[in-house]
Amino acid sequence: MDDQIDALAKSIRHFAITKQLNFLIGSGASADAIPLMNDDKYKPNSNQLQELNKSEDPDAEKKFCLKSLFAKTMDVSKRIISGELVGKEKDTQSMYDKFLQAVITILNLSNSRRGPKNVNLFTTNYDLFIEKSIDNVAGTNRFIFNDGASGYFERFLDSSNYNRVVAYRGLTDNYLNEMPSISLIKPHGSMNWSNSDNKIQVLNTISQDPFLVKPTGFENKETFLSNHFYDMLRIFQLELDKSESVMFVIGFSFQDKHIAQMIRRALQNPELMIYAFGFRDGDRQKYMSNLGVNDEKHNFRIITPSNLYVDCENKQITLGVLTDILNNKFIREEKGKEASNGAE
Repeated sequence: MDDQIDALAKSIRHFAITKQLNFLIGSGASADAIPLMNDDKYKPNSNQLQELNKSEDPDAEKKFCLKSLFAKTMDVSKRIISGELVGKEKDTQSMYDKFLQAVITILNLSNSRRGPKNVNLFTTNYDLFIEKSIDNVAGTNRFIFNDGASGYFERFLDSSNYNRVVAYRGLTDNYLNEMPSISLIKPHGSMNWSNSDNKIQVLNTISQDPFLVKPTGFENKETFLSNHFYDMLRIFQLELDKSESVMFVIGFSFQDKHIAQMIRRALQNPELMIYAFGFRDGDRQKYMSNLGVNDEKHNFRIITPSNLYVDCENKQITLGVLTDILNNKFIREEKGKEASNGAE
């Protein structure tokens, strides 16, 4: 069992270094700072519930919870920008910082002759933890950040901006060295995006009316929203269709039917490998149910605590655990002792 755990952790890191790298990051990755939508914190109190029950809208309570979730996400995002995070918010930001540093290290270890030194970070989150981490690690690392926007004082999103490779040229023009590149793709929108004449403007502050695709299924009929949603998912599908690609899924349970459908289709690509990390062991069945599959495939594995720990009771897989695996510093705790697959 111990050898299997070590081999799995090393295999995950090997895929990250040798394949075209992609991550799909969901709301579970930020859950310590921004609880999930089903959290009791967002539910109406008894007085509010009485008022909601007077409404003829059958979704009134759900809309109330969504509004509370958006308010929480906006408040946290404001503190991310101002640097005034508190409690678990600070811990979550630190976790994202360490994750991004691990990703940059992996890119520096990869061979640009086999493929671009690029990672795609797909996230359905509205928060700005990743963007803040870009600032936090930029001072000690050389890389290119691409959020799909172009411009200077006014920056607007355009999907064609993702198809770029940047190289560092020697002072005497005697060599070209491809720069590690991080592409951030947010198909559901962001707290710093604004609708400006049917164009998405990326702000350096929180938007007063953020451009967001609500997590209620793709039901919005506005053409502008539809175009953005499908444009970003087209990029998602194209990346999964490439040869020698790997995608790590963390904090995402495949409840978004459109993304689940695209992943099912992508699994027909025999050169694609997907690792989906479940927070708890019970997530395995939930993931398969949401994806509409009966079992795991040769190129699709669900990793839960029982796959990584000898004693998996009370263990969870977080973004921090994935970061440790990428850093080759994953530590599995056993009863009465600790063992490492390369911790220094």
